[in-house]
Amino acid sequence: MKYDVVVVGGRIGGSSASLFASKNGADVLMIEKNQEIGTPVQCAEATSSRTFKTLEIEPSPHYIRSEIKGADIYAPDGTRGHLEGGYAEGFILERKIFDKDLAIEAANVGAEIMVKTRVKSLIKKEGEVCGVVAKHMGSTVKIKSDLVIVADGVESQVAQMAGLNTKQTPKTLCSCAQYEMVGLKMDPHYLKFYFGQNIAPKGYAWIFPKGENVANVGVGIRSNKKTAYHFLKKFASSLDATPVELNIGGVPVSGPAEKTYTNGLMVVGDAAGQVEPFTGGGIHITAHCGRIAGEVAAEAIDEGNYSANFLKKYEKRWKNEIGKDLKDSLKYRKILDQLSDDEINMLAKFLKTQDLKSISKMSMLSFIKEYPQFLKLLKEIL
Repeated sequence: MKYDVVVVGGRIGGSSASLFASKNGADVLMIEKNQEIGTPVQCAEATSSRTFKTLEIEPSPHYIRSEIKGADIYAPDGTRGHLEGGYAEGFILERKIFDKDLAIEAANVGAEIMVKTRVKSLIKKEGEVCGVVAKHMGSTVKIKSDLVIVADGVESQVAQMAGLNTKQTPKTLCSCAQYEMVGLKMDPHYLKFYFGQNIAPKGYAWIFPKGENVANVGVGIRSNKKTAYHFLKKFASSLDATPVELNIGGVPVSGPAEKTYTNGLMVVGDAAGQVEPFTGGGIHITAHCGRIAGEVAAEAIDEGNYSANFLKKYEKRWKNEIGKDLKDSLKYRKILDQLSDDEINMLAKFLKTQDLKSISKMSMLSFIKEYPQFLKLLKEIL
């Protein structure tokens, strides 16, 4: 078996890379370890309209469960803030359908797909990755390629086989647990976020509507002796709703890997830590980086150059286009980590009285004078 590009992982990162590599003339094989693309779901399923622009596809009612217009944010003492439009707009997807549809898009432009196929090792020649050895339906298969794109999630070890430091630890991950619940009566167009050490230590809880009376209810935490599932059960017990699905997983929230390419290989998405550290959201970022990897792969095939020196343009592009957003998101997450529940309550009460689009200098100075502990944080933000 021989292809121009082997893509490891059939979710959003892998399908995005396969789609754009194939569109640009590369002969692509995408392999997925599970027997069905799209399951299991390990995501709150929210994304922005930018995802569809990046992928050059129209959003479809086939997989869009709810159109989001804004969000309600609750401080530990219950103080409610509201965001309307802008950054808070987007969609809730049915990832089981969306991921498979995206893989179908890639297949329609020429990508081949093998499911239930798990990479066991990399093929290397003179220090350059040139294929994979995989287990497919009980048989070992050797698949040669000019390039490998790794997009197989936070648990990936394939990039490490190539010598890249993409290993995650409990300190770099947000531990998440989520129910899909039925019976919740809420506005289907607004997200809900809840903060507090007793709700979700160093994280937050969420309710994301999926149409009438159905929602994803989840909790993400970091560095706690109790599990995310413990806090999920506690949070969900106050809701008059019934769980019909449970998903548990980890999200990398400490910024992207230091290096995301090497000779013959690029790494994309959760496997590369390409996730917003503040929110834990990664659908659009993964699609964006997947597209870049696919386009760079096709360029490399055209030029016959698969060296790290050529593939570094992948990292240069994604850093130029979204690197600053990821750095800022990590900075804000670290700032939030420093706040006690009382301080979050103070900040929430202040923001509730302000027009978030035009907070005056006088009101900010008045707040700092009353709560001087925020001066250091303000300097970090600015």
